Amino acid sequence: MINQKVIDNFLSDEDYTTIRELMLDHLHFPWFYTPGVANEDDDNSIYFTHTFFEKEFKLESMPFFQTLIPLLNKLEIPKDLWRVKGNLHPRGHNFIENKPHIDYIEPHQAAIYYVNTNNGHTRLHDGTKIDSVANRLLLFDGSKSHNSTNCTDEQVRVNINFNYV
Repeated sequence: MINQKVIDNFLSDEDYTTIRELMLDHLHFPWFYTPGVANEDDDNSIYFTHTFFEKEFKLESMPFFQTLIPLLNKLEIPKDLWRVKGNLHPRGHNFIENKPHIDYIEPHQAAIYYVNTNNGHTRLHDGTKIDSVANRLLLFDGSKSHNSTNCTDEQVRVNINFNYV
């Protein structure tokens, strides 16, 4: 398992543009309100999610999932994919760093693909801050705490979270 690694310009311009246009299409891409970013008791933060794939519930978002195939192929994810979830954090008047959380207790690999550039970031358990840069991929241990933020300089902060072994 990779402790942490950042890869810039992860996808080709064509594949990146396809994903960006899909996820930032405010008329056709479905986002779902989710209270509390780290947990439902966190009334200080909200965000919107789109679950592309959830193994536990046998849920898959077709045809949207198909758009991510170039990303999944480049990640070389084994067949044990647990979850793929899009996250949309609306711009805030104040910058908010959400509470730390873990994705799953079991040791596993996590990846965050950043869809747009903004002043938000991901903070890892050791304090490392990874800026939100379009077409950047962050690999890390999803069983260790990490947290996200909103942004204040763009309309939204959008990324895709992958969990797998």
